[in-house]
Amino acid sequence: MVKDLLVRLSNAHGVSGSEESIGAIVKRELKGCVDEISEDRMGNVIAVRKGGRFRVMLAAHADEIGLMVKSIDEKGFIRFVALGGWYAPTLYNQRVILHGAKGRVVGVLGGKPPHKMDEEERKKGVKIDDMFIDVGACSRDEVTEMGISVGTPVTLDREVASLANGRITGKAFDNRVGVALLIRTMQQVKSPHTIYAVFTVQEEVGLKGAKTSAYTINPDCAIATDVTIPGDHPGIDLKDVPVEMGKGPIITIADASGRGLIASRPMVKWLADTAESEHIPVQFEVGSGGTTDATAIHLERGGIPSTTLSVASRYIHSPVEVVDTGDIENGVRLLVEALKTKPKI
Repeated sequence: MVKDLLVRLSNAHGVSGSEESIGAIVKRELKGCVDEISEDRMGNVIAVRKGGRFRVMLAAHADEIGLMVKSIDEKGFIRFVALGGWYAPTLYNQRVILHGAKGRVVGVLGGKPPHKMDEEERKKGVKIDDMFIDVGACSRDEVTEMGISVGTPVTLDREVASLANGRITGKAFDNRVGVALLIRTMQQVKSPHTIYAVFTVQEEVGLKGAKTSAYTINPDCAIATDVTIPGDHPGIDLKDVPVEMGKGPIITIADASGRGLIASRPMVKWLADTAESEHIPVQFEVGSGGTTDATAIHLERGGIPSTTLSVASRYIHSPVEVVDTGDIENGVRLLVEALKTKPKI
């Protein structure tokens, strides 16, 4: 089941630049299912199912947003930088795991107590620069002895939990959802084409792994698998974000108001026609927010026809992201069926 795989992927840890644990899961899952599996110098894991001359690149970024140790003061409090797009109130008072040289160390994110904030400070809220990590140490030497140093990666300490109606909540669904979708696709696909499944690194800090791998592979077309924000809960409106959880995967027409990706029309039509012929529910998105690996991929070489297949995820870039596993299953079905044919590009 895709749920079991997603639980393992989400409960694992892999901030940008430290995606090895996710790569290890990918390699275990795809062993025996693909013809080749390798890791490039950037850290991208690339699985290949050999077929004809037409080459399709499927990309899912393996990294999650997280933190990195910047300094340790004389009393053992740890300052950090954010890796990826954090909203500061989401981080305040969370429990974290520091992935040090001697193993995992649990810490908490602290800051000035609200009880001691004046009115202006309360309005502004706690900034990331004002937070610190407390691991219970009393000195810098104690922290160092734990195996923590400048550059140690840090992730949130949160595990997946089940909600009602087949929905689940956890950290890093952006983009372990896309990783799970791509793994299951490669386990099932039978295609006349050569398929490259690329589990990219450092997407959250600049789409870096997608850029280098797309240049090397030089595919004929590409699809990124990721998550996107739905407009189906309080605080957001369907007129602004007309996609919902539980109503199928989402085909991107454009994202970031066109500043990121304006998808290849033949690629959009290919997926849409497949969904219609196979009776797979899908939605379409013209987004004004973030972007995906497809933005970097479609600008490589002479231009690579690309789009994104997303799954709606509430509360992304938080420890409590929520997805409907049925949307992931339908995303797998759509890719498996589409890859039996060929886009008219």
